Amino acid sequence: MVQVQRSTVLDAPLEAVWEVLRDFNGHDRWHPAVTTSRLEDGRRSDQVGTVRDFRLTGGERVREQLLSLSDRDHRFRYAIVESDLPLNDYFAEVALKPVTDGNRTFWSWTSRFRPPPGRERELTQLVAEGIYAAGFAAVRALVERRAAARPPSRPAVTPGAAAEGALPGEAVIIERHGGPDQLRLVPVQALRPGPGEARLRQTAIGVNFIDVYCRTGTFDLLQPPGVPGMEAAGIVLDLGPGVRHLRDGQRVAYACPPVGAYATVRTMKADLLVPLPDSVSDEVAAAILLKGMAAEFLLHRVHKLQPGETVLVYAPAGGVGRLLCQWASHLGARVIGATSSPEKAAAARAAGAHDVILPGPDSLEDQVKALTGGRGADVIFDAVGRDSFAHSVKALADCGHLVSYGQASGAIGSWDIGSLASNSATVSRPAFGHYTDTPEKVAAITRRLFQALADGVVTAEVGQRFPLAEAAEAHRALESRRTLGSTILLPGGR
Repeated sequence: MVQVQRSTVLDAPLEAVWEVLRDFNGHDRWHPAVTTSRLEDGRRSDQVGTVRDFRLTGGERVREQLLSLSDRDHRFRYAIVESDLPLNDYFAEVALKPVTDGNRTFWSWTSRFRPPPGRERELTQLVAEGIYAAGFAAVRALVERRAAARPPSRPAVTPGAAAEGALPGEAVIIERHGGPDQLRLVPVQALRPGPGEARLRQTAIGVNFIDVYCRTGTFDLLQPPGVPGMEAAGIVLDLGPGVRHLRDGQRVAYACPPVGAYATVRTMKADLLVPLPDSVSDEVAAAILLKGMAAEFLLHRVHKLQPGETVLVYAPAGGVGRLLCQWASHLGARVIGATSSPEKAAAARAAGAHDVILPGPDSLEDQVKALTGGRGADVIFDAVGRDSFAHSVKALADCGHLVSYGQASGAIGSWDIGSLASNSATVSRPAFGHYTDTPEKVAAITRRLFQALADGVVTAEVGQRFPLAEAAEAHRALESRRTLGSTILLPGGR
């Protein structure tokens, strides 16, 4: 058995490098040794178990399978399942780590394989130089081109002395990663909008668990000191040059990175803003936009739900879970909710859950099997993570689909893909940003969401309202699972 390990340091932020590498089917667009590549069976490029079928410049065909992928650890593993090259028993791992000295990324690429006798040196050099070294150089050039093409970013809000044309306001900032006590209200200013930008006075701000991940540093979306939050509604105050699709005084909302929503005023890219229909109030928009967009792509893109399927939804009384229950029931699915209290069970049933599972002497998987005649759930939407993942795998029907879209209890850790063979499970770990990274995607998702709202398919429930200054208390309530429905922050302490 031969082991090849190569590493490099790229002068680029970790997320920029990860964006390139996590696309398991994207190497034909950057690696000089790869000519064509396709995914088999219509699977997605971040779906564990997917197989990519590609050809090298020499004409050799290779089929590789994705064994694991972690957005938390920035690591994935894969293996060759068929190859014209004699790279027998080939297993590889790609891992990224941030370099503390500057905004750089350490990239390690390791593989093990068994070459035929007499070809050890040839094949080792092919992998080390023709694949790994060439890949390092290609990704380095790609991220440099992307960085050069990207206009310099400006802060949405800035502390300190007022700049010319700036609008004063307040924002909640995170001084350093940590607990809710790190959230603090400070004076800020929203800069005059530049080309392609809009300045807003915000009227309602959504609170989501991704904000907690940003506060703790679990997700690398906010570098302290900074303003958290990805969702808000407000009124357009003024527009920068070149903005044609919005007007002053228009009601708009957004649910997307970059973070910065916990503020009374904000300047941001105008193409991230969604005009609100008259039928959707500012509070409803802040309560439902991010969660509703997530529910839309989970049910219509990650797993295209079919009538008659059995769906298990964790946290069915929460923000996304409640919408999943409503929408899945409307689509003709049988919905089972898994929650923690009779009060939340009642809320889940009101949202469309046909059955609700509570903690008890029987395990979750046993309760699901009992409700389904031993079959299990066709699809499971699991936002809990570490504490639920093993139970979810066992609760799946044969060939079922586990959609792990959150980790409220912590990261799921490393899993042996072989354990999924017991029921031929498919596992997905979708990230919000990959389904909402263009104005065209956002427009398509919000169009369906607003129609579902208008038709009464889904409804927004504002369970908790906090003044912006009490954002820390809102986080405590969310983390302790004391919330029902959506939580919003109100500027001005309303």
